Amino acid sequence: MQIGKNIFKGISISFLITIFLLFIFSIVLTYSNIGENTISPVIIVITAISILIGSSIANMKIKKNGLLNGALIGGGYILFIYLVSSLLNWKFGLNVESIIMIICGMIFGILGGIVGVNKG
Repeated sequence: MQIGKNIFKGISISFLITIFLLFIFSIVLTYSNIGENTISPVIIVITAISILIGSSIANMKIKKNGLLNGALIGGGYILFIYLVSSLLNWKFGLNVESIIMIICGMIFGILGGIVGVNKG
């Protein structure tokens, strides 16, 4: 039961951080000369950072299974994003950027889990 709470907490924290950072990026994008070709890389970096922080915070109170919990947080976050994307966009499909996002989500979730378990 506690594991489920930690995973939900990690995904929720990750989403809140993502929304905040994307809001800041949208303001910067609007009022600067940054090209639109930077959007995809920045979204991948924001997602990775958000998952890392969310996974780290969620795993601070537990003393084991940081790898598994982090992977579940990263995977759950990405799965939710892709489910919503596929519902909103009927032409949704996996491409190279999607694969990179999935891999980054899992890796940074695992890293956050390791950091959180060892920091707590």
